[in-house]
Amino acid sequence: MFIDPHVHMTSRTTDDYQAMQAAGVVAIIEPAFWLGQPRTEVGTFKDYYSSLVGWERFRSSQFGIRHYCTIGLNSKEANNQALAEQVMELLPLFVCKEGVVGIGEIGYDDQTEAEEKYFRLQLELAKELDLPVQVHTPHRDKKRGTTRSMDVIVEHNIDPSKVIIDHNNEETAQEVLDRGFWAAFTIYPFTKMGNERMVEVVRQYGSNKIIVDSSADWGISDPLAVPKTAALMAERGISAEDIKMTCYQNALSAYGQSGQMKESDWLQADQVDQTQLYQGNSVLRGQRPDQESGISNIIQ
Repeated sequence: MFIDPHVHMTSRTTDDYQAMQAAGVVAIIEPAFWLGQPRTEVGTFKDYYSSLVGWERFRSSQFGIRHYCTIGLNSKEANNQALAEQVMELLPLFVCKEGVVGIGEIGYDDQTEAEEKYFRLQLELAKELDLPVQVHTPHRDKKRGTTRSMDVIVEHNIDPSKVIIDHNNEETAQEVLDRGFWAAFTIYPFTKMGNERMVEVVRQYGSNKIIVDSSADWGISDPLAVPKTAALMAERGISAEDIKMTCYQNALSAYGQSGQMKESDWLQADQVDQTQLYQGNSVLRGQRPDQESGISNIIQ
């Protein structure tokens, strides 16, 4: 069994859900993020957040995968301060909904004053609600941005064990782990962290507080990055225990602190019934469900 604790399924197709289910993914976490172009109205955020706790949660369930999400104002759009102020008023309406396991992904993009302002405001919201925090570290000037992120979190007196620092690499891993944060790594096919590099990170640091995820979105990415990395770990001699910790248990332990995510959610789940509808809509689009497995016959 695998958990992918950072995957943007809004950008993916049902084929991806089918492939993930077949590969052993039992649960996912979808962070609120930038959709590829700037949103211009607060209503678009409202509809997006609604889809994360509504339709996408249903769509995932129809393929036997438990869907959770984190809700937040992403760092890139924090720079539109007039809109950001409206989004901050919206967030309390969503962060306590069923299936929301944290505030995120938040943090820095270009490390501007506006990004820091809304990063701090959302840290305070997470602190008030005692929710985990999922941090987006910048793709440019990553080491300085990662250190700065952790410094700000410490200033707000948030326990590092409640914070998942994501998009790590070999340059940032040691400090993140030394300071007691969860260190998550997003695995991409050709850029950033690849699965071969991830194997060596686990070989060097072990599995304590290390998390593997895909961050699969609208760009060139792979929603099967977690099971593929696990398979490569096994091939390269990483222990089964370390594989389980980095590709399943650590994500459950980190985000389970929300009280919204429990192993029984999928171990004791009812059989999938693809005849169910969400607001009158079905994932089948007129096709026949597989009555034996509960998963659509188009998987075969």
